Amino acid sequence: MNGYELSRSWFDFCFENPEKIKPNHTAVFFFAVELSNRLGWKKKFGFPSAMVMEAAGIKSYNTYIRTLNEIVEWGFVRMIERSKNQYSANIIALSKNDKGSDKALDKAIITHEAKQDESNDSIDKQITNNNKPKTKERVKNIRFSTPTQVEVYEFMINKKIQPSLAKIESEKFVNYYESNGWMVGKNKMEKWNSAASNWLIKMNNHFGNTKNRKSTIGNSEAIRNKMKKYD
Repeated sequence: MNGYELSRSWFDFCFENPEKIKPNHTAVFFFAVELSNRLGWKKKFGFPSAMVMEAAGIKSYNTYIRTLNEIVEWGFVRMIERSKNQYSANIIALSKNDKGSDKALDKAIITHEAKQDESNDSIDKQITNNNKPKTKERVKNIRFSTPTQVEVYEFMINKKIQPSLAKIESEKFVNYYESNGWMVGKNKMEKWNSAASNWLIKMNNHFGNTKNRKSTIGNSEAIRNKMKKYD
């Protein structure tokens, strides 16, 4: 009989009889196992009440003696000789109790492991779900950065605008939006390149209308000149 066998036997009994067991029982029994071990696993040994109560954290002698008697009743300790009073030692011997079934403890361990796995799965899911809002928050936290005139110029060059015109329009673009606080309508600008694209569209429309007006004026003058020949 060794410490492992005694421990196994005790906890088999605990899981078979949870309504009987209190923390004091486990504290007193395992101090008896510890004391026997230190004495070289003596078959019979003194079990001083004051020392046991201090080790187990029990303040009342009545609580202690009731606890010890119940352990004796359950067959884990044999009482060889009872003490005359609370100041003398009981003589006891450890006994392996085989009444407890190991199935109860095994079932409890399996149930606990299953619950632990479910708990871990739940934690993994929560962590996975929590990552998504954090990603969105990072996207929202990206601040708008005002472009320089050089950046706008290079953007317009990439859009096939002539260098001379790109220089003029990039300066106009930056000056305009700096003056209104980089607002697009009533909203703060989020992407300056989108605003620059719209700027170029309006510019092309403006130049297109100007060319059409010049063409119309030119045609009218040509017609008037032809009419003069017939006057």
